[in-house]
Amino acid sequence: MSSIESARVRAAAELASQLFFRLERRRFRFTLEREVDVPEPVRHENLTIDEVEQLLETLKMRGFHGG
Repeated sequence: MSSIESARVRAAAELASQLFFRLERRRFRFTLEREVDVPEPVRHENLTIDEVEQLLETLKMRGFHGG
């Protein structure tokens, strides 16, 4: 893994943590999961780092109110 990719993964993990998601890595794919403040767990699987970053940025912009 390149240092740029490592930095992207670290930044995504930090943002995921701030949004109460857990980021898991399995080889070249990622899973985001949230169990806090949701009626049922929210899980996004088999994501690329680009998809993780995009999803987290969208969630960040929506805020906790969802829209």
